[in-house]
Amino acid sequence: MAKVSRRSEAVDPFIVMDVMAAAAAKEAAGDTVIHLEVGQPSTPAPRGALAAAHAALDVDKIGYVAALGMPALRERIARHYREQYNAEVSPERVIVTTGSSGGFPLAFLASFDAGDRVALAAPGYPAYRNILSALHLEAVDLPTSLADRYQPTVAALEKVGPISGLIVASPSNPTGTMVTRGELTALSQWCDGHQVRLVSDEIYHGIVYEGEATSAVEVSEHAVVVNSFSKYFSMTGWRVGWLVVPEELVRPIERLTQNFFISVPTLSQYAALAAFECRDELDAHVARYKANRDLLMAGLPAAGLDRLTPAQGAFYIYADVSHLTNDSREFCKRMLQEAGVATTPGVDFDRARGAGTLRISFAGSMAEMEEAVRRLKAWRRG
Repeated sequence: MAKVSRRSEAVDPFIVMDVMAAAAAKEAAGDTVIHLEVGQPSTPAPRGALAAAHAALDVDKIGYVAALGMPALRERIARHYREQYNAEVSPERVIVTTGSSGGFPLAFLASFDAGDRVALAAPGYPAYRNILSALHLEAVDLPTSLADRYQPTVAALEKVGPISGLIVASPSNPTGTMVTRGELTALSQWCDGHQVRLVSDEIYHGIVYEGEATSAVEVSEHAVVVNSFSKYFSMTGWRVGWLVVPEELVRPIERLTQNFFISVPTLSQYAALAAFECRDELDAHVARYKANRDLLMAGLPAAGLDRLTPAQGAFYIYADVSHLTNDSREFCKRMLQEAGVATTPGVDFDRARGAGTLRISFAGSMAEMEEAVRRLKAWRRG
């Protein structure tokens, strides 16, 4: 039998996908499941985006486009930074990607060499670590706590030794916490002073309940910004996102994306361009997420889930369940099988401490959140 690469075998599974598969199997057996594991909006793409896609199908052959993205979309994204952040970004620095998942490998490959060390907060989005591992980069955990809102700090960076990169996510998956403008500025200045590339994951910008989201383009000329149409814009399956990069990375990333992807799906780019004009519809989704968050924060303590991180943005609550279990995978498995509520074990996000935590997504409907609380209360009483 031909070999299987050690590189691929070293990459950890994305456990939430296993949870989704188990939930689907339970549903296929005739049971109902309340999905609090899925990190995606339950709403479709905005109506204007759908209309633009239908129109494009009628008039465009939907062939390849420029590797860096349709010029009109790159220009509209640059305008987005002027409108939302009062920041000037040249369209030439904007790169359209196949979702943020396609953007991260491009950013990492253009910024780092094999063996480089890249720091990231723990808990954090597991795909960061897994992509870094697949690219022969070393992920360096920055253990965080509720006291620092589970975000990296300059003090933590001073202790990790030499690094080539830092990943910051604000709002964060899985905690929903944010860094302030002052904190992001301090992290950026530390990175500049140590020749460290700052990679800012901003895919949950727009879904903010408390405070104000700061983009790295506002505080740094050298950072790489990753964003996506998947979350605020409710377009997960369309697989379209973007990078904003320093000028010196544009051509390297262009060479990579020409060879890896040729171009991002053209139809998705037409839809994404129109999505910017659908803010009333999208902001209504955010209002619903906030109501869902408030409902869960009020209702979950009665089910014994009373150690909750107050989400400032995104659509996740990170729960400390160490008083209930020392095996979050088994706890979530039992919750699914016995209560019909799917959540994600914390080991997906924090290898060292995740056995005592879980992530709860509130991206669904309010009726689903109400039913989840009812089921969990009954489960815990039983």
